[in-house]
Amino acid sequence: MTRKFSLPDLPDVIPVFPLPGALLLPRARLPLNIFEPRYLAMLDDTLKTDHRLIGMIQPVAMPEGRGESRLQQIGCAGRLTSFQETEDGRYLITLHGVSRFRLGEIQDGFSPYLRASVSWTSFERDLGRPEHDEGFDREAFLAVLARFFATAQLNSDWNSLRRADAELLVNSLSMLCPFDPEEKQALLEAPTLANRRETLVMLMEFALRSGGDGEAVQ
Repeated sequence: MTRKFSLPDLPDVIPVFPLPGALLLPRARLPLNIFEPRYLAMLDDTLKTDHRLIGMIQPVAMPEGRGESRLQQIGCAGRLTSFQETEDGRYLITLHGVSRFRLGEIQDGFSPYLRASVSWTSFERDLGRPEHDEGFDREAFLAVLARFFATAQLNSDWNSLRRADAELLVNSLSMLCPFDPEEKQALLEAPTLANRRETLVMLMEFALRSGGDGEAVQ
């Protein structure tokens, strides 16, 4: 059973993993293939903690030659729930999304990876029950999704999509669809499930229009 966290359980400092395009959302699962030495060290250290939390965060796209890279201000922490070491020294892991956080100061130290102070306040809803979206029209949503998948040449199990819980459906698609990092960040920062669903539909509609389909999707 996945550990349930309350606000006092969450640490003030966590390791952060900047990975462009990798989106983690609360109560969702993100598989990762870890091979860089600094992140192998991060996993070794994380396994020694009680919370086993890693903060996924998007780097800010910076023009070439414009100084050091920066990080977005909001990320999402996941608990390490699955771990497998391969024969060639890689780690195959799964993070289970726990809560979004606001990035504080990067901690000075001797670790080869980033550690940062974080704030969990204003994201209390992430620690509660799965969200409901009262305005969710599944058939209309799937109609937009079908057109988007056809344009992007993506396949899916449509029977599973029709049966999936609304939060699982919207969050999984937000994580899996091939959007730019800035668009992934907008999905992460959506305050509610309904806002995320609206943002997801907007991004799919924009992709459809950009792909040569000038008719707005209803």
